[in-house]
Amino acid sequence: MIRITKQADYGILLLSLFAKVRGGRSYSARDLALETGLGLAMVARVLKLLVHAGLLVSHRGVRGGYELAKHPADIPVRSIIEALEGPISITSCATESPADCGVEHHCTVRTSWQRLNDAVREALDRVTLAEMTCPAADPVGAFARERTLAPPESV
Repeated sequence: MIRITKQADYGILLLSLFAKVRGGRSYSARDLALETGLGLAMVARVLKLLVHAGLLVSHRGVRGGYELAKHPADIPVRSIIEALEGPISITSCATESPADCGVEHHCTVRTSWQRLNDAVREALDRVTLAEMTCPAADPVGAFARERTLAPPESV
């Protein structure tokens, strides 16, 4: 079974909270843990990895917290998963640096696995945090409109 880890799933869940809030609201790790029902240690671990990957920005101090480093439409799901789990690979031989495999020299399907791996990566690149956050009936509409609308003119 091909499945993302709980850590990657939680990372997408946490980032979706940031994406739903307009105006770049900051959240503390404690706020996020309370909002999601996740353990504070897990939330802190995921936030640290997301900051390290450049997907979140952290601010220290009394009014500190975390906020998105980019617009949700500019964050592909692949980058979230890879920030939390490392390179995506269906099999160990389909990575950019293949692991040792006892049958590598005799394998007739390695190229096919690499093609499938590339297809999975490309699919995850095409889905953004904005799309994961918006309702299915309007999968990017709200974010697309937000980015293209000019500010209202003063009367």
